[in-house]
Amino acid sequence: MNYRTFGKTGWSVSEVGFGAWAIGGSWGSVSRSDADAALDAAMDAGVNFIDTADVYGDGESERIVADLIDRVPDRLFVATKLGRRLSPHVAEAYTAGAMEGFIDRSLSNLRVERIDLVQLHCPPTQVFYQPETFAALDQLVAKGKIASYGVSVEKVEEGIKALEYEHLASIQIIFNIFRQRPADLLFRLAKERDVSIIARVPLSSGMLSGKFTKESRFEADDHRSFNRNGEAFDVGETFSGVDFETGLAAVDELRPLKPADASMAQFALKWILSFDAVTVVIPGAKNPEQAAANAAASGRANLDWKTLSGVRRIYEERIKGLVHQRW
Repeated sequence: MNYRTFGKTGWSVSEVGFGAWAIGGSWGSVSRSDADAALDAAMDAGVNFIDTADVYGDGESERIVADLIDRVPDRLFVATKLGRRLSPHVAEAYTAGAMEGFIDRSLSNLRVERIDLVQLHCPPTQVFYQPETFAALDQLVAKGKIASYGVSVEKVEEGIKALEYEHLASIQIIFNIFRQRPADLLFRLAKERDVSIIARVPLSSGMLSGKFTKESRFEADDHRSFNRNGEAFDVGETFSGVDFETGLAAVDELRPLKPADASMAQFALKWILSFDAVTVVIPGAKNPEQAAANAAASGRANLDWKTLSGVRRIYEERIKGLVHQRW
């Protein structure tokens, strides 16, 4: 496993982390034993960064991570998120009191005295124009409840606006072969300000694993079934906002670019890691085999210029017009 410095925090984190959404809910059935085994396999492979949220399984994901913290002696860096529990989910609801309440609940779920990283969870755009929201986060740092804070965003523009806040540690954003816009400007600005980039949805909800066909079906409680058109949350979180058939066709065109000894998922993860602005990529895993294979992407050889150019061409020809300006 290779490690990268998490911006101004100075933490040394594994460049492949663990996204804990799938073990909390909205990805079909995942047994507790499989969730624990997946986390253990990731730790065995050198992963030390875990991303979760208070709404994943209504706190279940955080509680599963708490058990991991108890049984792993090595230092783990745990990031969670707040805000999506607000109802209605509106900018003016991001008050100091509400956010501290969410933090207290996550502290209890995770069974820790201080949370390493708390991220605003894809808030309404107006939140990024509310300095008082970020001042409240500064107060939570001063109180010792959180070590640092960042933002999880839907849009590049939101990430750029967030960079104006001095103590921002990280920006989490969808970045994968099907969503390449962040690399155009956001990455450069983040590097200039020593702000880490957390790349989420790296496999485009599994599409870039290369395992799906036109006959693939998903369980009713899997967002790949119930959020195809953005019925529950931003459509960009499901298959990166690319319709299923278009994604399948693009994956078929990507296959010849894959190194012969790598899986499609490892190829997709290594493509993300070719960008030095990315600190950590956070694929999910439902079982130990997936977790170990994801982590192994770190040790693979770097992709050559010809391969990177081929990926860019397929994006520009098949995908860019569908997603580039939307997010």
